[in-house]
This record gives sequence, structure tokens and C-alpha cells, in this order.
Amino acid sequence: MSEQPYGSRMAESEDKGLQQDAWPEAAQQSLQLMMARVNSVLLGKKEVVTQVFSSLLAGGHVLLEDVPGVGKTLLVRAIARVMGGEFRRIQFTSDMQPADVVGGMIWDGKRGELVFRQGPLMANVVLADEINRTPPRTQSALLEAMEERSVSADGETRLLPQPFMLLATQNPLRDDGTYPLPEAQLDRFMMRLSIGYPAAEDEIAMLEGKTAQRLQPESLRPVIIPEEWLRMQRDALSVHVHPALMAYAVHIVSATRTSQDLLLGASPRATLDWVRAAQATAYISGRRFVVPDDLKQTAEHVLAHRLLVRDEALVRGKTAAAVLSAIMSAQPIPVPSGDGGRRR
Repeated sequence: MSEQPYGSRMAESEDKGLQQDAWPEAAQQSLQLMMARVNSVLLGKKEVVTQVFSSLLAGGHVLLEDVPGVGKTLLVRAIARVMGGEFRRIQFTSDMQPADVVGGMIWDGKRGELVFRQGPLMANVVLADEINRTPPRTQSALLEAMEERSVSADGETRLLPQPFMLLATQNPLRDDGTYPLPEAQLDRFMMRLSIGYPAAEDEIAMLEGKTAQRLQPESLRPVIIPEEWLRMQRDALSVHVHPALMAYAVHIVSATRTSQDLLLGASPRATLDWVRAAQATAYISGRRFVVPDDLKQTAEHVLAHRLLVRDEALVRGKTAAAVLSAIMSAQPIPVPSGDGGRRR
């Protein structure tokens, strides 16, 4: 479907002074420079990098699920470098306790009293490395941080720095020593992405001596400061979504809740995340309005990991992504009505 029906109506919109000029040039240049620098260390994965930035711009968290050694940690370290702000890494292990993540009270001998020791979550960009190698009790320590941007310890709630972004990596569940993530936590990840193996030419380039230096995230310089990223997030959330596209998103999510192949459908949080991810995708493309392709290219990444397939459907070879694809194929994206919902 072409962009014209949505774009033409946006050009005529006067609601809240919305205009069809481009986003601030400096912000767009900074955003493109950030993605270019990340792509310089993770070769041949531009689509994955764009999806990660879409999720983070929309205020979401990202789960990177893939086999070991394909660059999950490298990607997060590179993003943290170009973002600026404070970066911390949590290496999850089977013996880690919740206090190791959120922090807790410790005795200060000099002051003669208990003081709060900050956990590694107190940072702008947090890497939760191999998150599924720690038991569910410790995984659950992240729930409040991911949803409310705060942590509670000893009866006191402390706000996390802004912006706060959690990027988690996990290996497939067939690996030894892994635990499944609770559904409540999966629902708090805006996107689940897979990097995949590099193409042959990219792997050859990685092996060449001339690329060895640029494969180090530490060689990257920050492009922005946290305050600039917060402004970009606000701009991304101001992207216009046509009412017909909102209704379409709600219809698709509702269909997952009634599907005979699914035991668990997508939540209202999933609907909101999907629309926000589409807005951020449009923002990265330099548009002030969402088009159908923005929803299409983010649907699987935002929704599939929240769906639970029934055992009988699994036996028939169906996956969450396949069920979602069938639902979307059965419901074409609607053409906007004449007034466009916002037309004069």
C-alpha cells in the first residue's frame, strides 16, 4: 500500500500546529551518525541496528536472543558508547541474588549506620548479559525497573536515571543452565530480536586485519548526551498515527486473544508498544506520520514473543510468528476514510 493516503492527509492537518516540515536537521544527523557508527562495528546487520534504535526511541527495552558468538554483547556495548551517559553491565549467573541487581543496604563502618549501595541498574544503558542464566526470582527483580523506571529496596523506592534502557541477551533455552523468562517479563520487552550469522563477505571483512581496530566498541565516541536522547524520544512519540491504523493494530492484537492456536494472546501493553515502535520507525525514516509498512515491519518483533502457542498447534508445526502472520494476512490494512480522522 502506498504512503500517499496517509501522507496527503497529514499535509492538511492543523491539529496542534503539526506541520509537514522535516524533523530538526541536527537531531536527524545525530541519529543517522549513531546508527552508522554502530554498523561500523557490527558488520552487515543494518536492519537489526535500525530495529534496536526504533525500540529504544520508543522508550522500550530489547531482548536479543541468539546463539553465542554472533555479536549480541558487541551490539549493546556499541550502542552504549554512541549514546553517552552511564553504562553498566550485569553478567547473570545461577547464584545471583536480587540485591546484586537492584542494590541493598550495607553497613558503613565509618558512618556507623546502614547505607544504600546502588545496584548496577542505576545507569542510562544497562546490559543484562545472558539474562536467562539466572533463576526466575532474580529475573523478577527487573520487573519494576523495566515498567516503572524505579527500584525498591528496604521499603524505599528510588528512581532510575533518565533515560533508562535495558538491553538483555539470552541464549536459546536448549542450552544447558538456562531458565525460561516469566511471561510478565517477556511482556515488558518491547522487541525480541535475533542478529543471526553474518553473510560470508561480512565475515571475511571481520577477519581482515584492517577491520580489527574498528570492531572494538571502545573506539567509538559518544554522539549525543542523555538529554538529547530524551528529546528525540519525545519527538518520536509525537509522530501522527492515523485512526484507521490504530484500529487495525487493536484488531490484530484482539485476534491473538481469540485464536484457537494460542493459549496466551498479546496484552494491551503490546498494542501500545506496537504503535510506539511504528512511530519510532517513521521518525527514523524522517516522517511525521506512520504508514502501513511501519506496522508491518515491527509486528513480529513486538508481538511474537508475547504469544504462547498451544501444544496441539506446536505438534502441527505452528510457531508464534506463523500464527501472527496468518492473522495479519486475514485482515488487510484498511484504507483511511475521506476525512482521515484529522482533516479539516
